[in-house]
Amino acid sequence: MAESAQEKTEQPTPRRKQEAREQGNVVKSAEVNSVVVLFTAILSLKLTMAAFGDTFQKFFVMVYHESSFLELTPDSLPQLMWIVLKVFALLTLPVMVSILIAGFVSNFVQVGPLFAKKALTPDLKKLNPLSGLKKLVSPMALFEVFKGLLKISIMSLIAYTIINKYIGDVSDWAYLSVQEIIGLIADILVEIGVKAGWILLVMAAADYGFQYYQHQKKMKMSKEEVKEEAKQYDGNPVIKSAIRSKQREMARMRMMKEVPEATVVVTNPTHIAIALKYEPTSKSDAPRVVAKGKLKLAEKIKQIARENGVPVIENKPLARGLYQACEVGMEIPVAFYQAVAELLTQVYQMKGLKLPEFGE
Repeated sequence: MAESAQEKTEQPTPRRKQEAREQGNVVKSAEVNSVVVLFTAILSLKLTMAAFGDTFQKFFVMVYHESSFLELTPDSLPQLMWIVLKVFALLTLPVMVSILIAGFVSNFVQVGPLFAKKALTPDLKKLNPLSGLKKLVSPMALFEVFKGLLKISIMSLIAYTIINKYIGDVSDWAYLSVQEIIGLIADILVEIGVKAGWILLVMAAADYGFQYYQHQKKMKMSKEEVKEEAKQYDGNPVIKSAIRSKQREMARMRMMKEVPEATVVVTNPTHIAIALKYEPTSKSDAPRVVAKGKLKLAEKIKQIARENGVPVIENKPLARGLYQACEVGMEIPVAFYQAVAELLTQVYQMKGLKLPEFGE
């Protein structure tokens, strides 16, 4: 029985999901990021290739032109390095920026706005070499190795197939301009990227599904964990029940203190008792329910009423109607005015008094 209680068969509670999210434990596939970055790089490379070839050609012309009289000295080397870095930045910056944006958007779409402070908190347990060794030989680690090898194999096979198609034309490249050679290399890279990208896209979809399944499985809770969480956040059910019981007892005590001040108690006769209080301070005042109860509580109300000289009158329809329609402290509804007025008239006649009007 204890073993079944510990089986993780229950869906995670909203608090469990929130805690996991705060710790950075969310559904995310690195393969999805890789595919998005790959297609973004291909697109940006395709769009910037004309400018890329033009800049590269101008750089080679400049190097060729300046090489005949440029001397490499401690003074000229920094200047030359700055020119090379500037050209490299102009060539790569558009692609790098687009890749950074694509990586950010891909992560944002997968996990939404998230800053997991707890994940950044230093944890000495992570420095335990035994724990690290276990992770290296775990099934998930082996799966990641297999996935990496599969990706490398697919990329290598596609690259080999496409490059082999163009390798026979390499001898003709000597007759092409620098811009044409760059354009041809770009076409080869784009073809490799697109064909590999579609296969990796299928792998990414499968990997995201697998990551989602693993996350849901990891997040499941045992019945005991659900109970413990309920105790922790909502309070112990036993204690809450005891508090509610105490509150009901205190409410009953306050209610019983009002019975001696009641004007009349109307009964069922044995099952229900309603104590009404009428204070005719103005014509708009209506009788108010100061106590009500069933069975033992009804008997207690009638006993206190008799001990304090409060009339106890039997009226089954009126007692049932008031019990269902009124709560303690409420004025009686208009629908009961006539019946209650007749009841109070009877009480006032017993005392030799005249009943003031109410409810007009």
